[in-house]
Amino acid sequence: MLLQSRRGLLCCGCGGSACAVVAGGARAAAAAAAAALVGEETDGHQPGAHTTEHEQSARRVSWAQVESMTRGFTSGVVGEGGFSTVYLGRVGGSPAAVKVHRSSERVQRAFRQELEALLRVRHPHIVRLLAFCCDDQDQQAAGVLVLELAPNGNLHDHLHRHQMTVMPWPRRVAVALQVARALEYLHHRCEPQVVHGDVKASNVLLDAAMAARLCDFGSARAGFLSAARRGVLLGSPGYVDPHYLRSGVLTSKSDVYSFGALLLEMLTGLQPFQHGPRLLAATTTPPCDLVDRRLGCRYDATEAKAMVALAAACVGDNPTLRPSMADVVRTLERTAQASIGTRSDGGGKQ
Repeated sequence: MLLQSRRGLLCCGCGGSACAVVAGGARAAAAAAAAALVGEETDGHQPGAHTTEHEQSARRVSWAQVESMTRGFTSGVVGEGGFSTVYLGRVGGSPAAVKVHRSSERVQRAFRQELEALLRVRHPHIVRLLAFCCDDQDQQAAGVLVLELAPNGNLHDHLHRHQMTVMPWPRRVAVALQVARALEYLHHRCEPQVVHGDVKASNVLLDAAMAARLCDFGSARAGFLSAARRGVLLGSPGYVDPHYLRSGVLTSKSDVYSFGALLLEMLTGLQPFQHGPRLLAATTTPPCDLVDRRLGCRYDATEAKAMVALAAACVGDNPTLRPSMADVVRTLERTAQASIGTRSDGGGKQ
């Protein structure tokens, strides 16, 4: 479910989950802000077996501190969904998104999964956790995540809701590469690997530099594969892997399928739930005719052709024949030089 932001700041994934990234500033400053908020206070309990640098900067806070940073939850609601409310908060003088999960068994599982994932991962294109609260004394909230705030909203809105401006081709290519690198990190450099489970445009936030930050880890699973809970399937219409729907088994290739749908969305400007990605990938229309018409001729035809082919491979029906995210990153780096140049962060041209 997309959160309707009152300030155009953030969005959420299915079920009312929301994440955000801070408006500029170095990571060290963000860590210092979190430390200033919570000091050295901790009750000794941290989810997960190991302490990492990221865990050290994301401190556990009390419910009273959550109330303080949101002025008793009167600071303003910037987003709301079925399972959470996101308040505008302040962390060490900087704006933050305070995501309060409502209390239920299902939401509690999603909160724990998202918290565990965010404590474990650290990547420039994954949303950053500043602090969290697990207050068992409060029966109205399942948990709180304090996240960096996104000044430029989410990719879905830039592709489909901003009627006056059209996201330029170089920025689309750069964002595609940045999301691919975030997924490559989750699949190939985390131990155990993390499967995101809900890759989609509204779960890609854009920071002050318009760089991508992957968010909403409420559907994330650790390990090579994971069977779905009885009656509970992950993902969002148009992005979800058909093989996963049939088998109930979530793997990294499920994320690859979702990324392929997202890549086609960025190429065509069409929403996946309205236009099936496999139909788009299998069409006999010349690849360049699939490019978002709003771009006119302001795109690189060679890149477009290669990216359509890559998206088609990602959304193939047989998961074993889909590329890995490492393969996807290498392909994008090799074929998108006209737009992203040689910048290691995939920043792209404006």
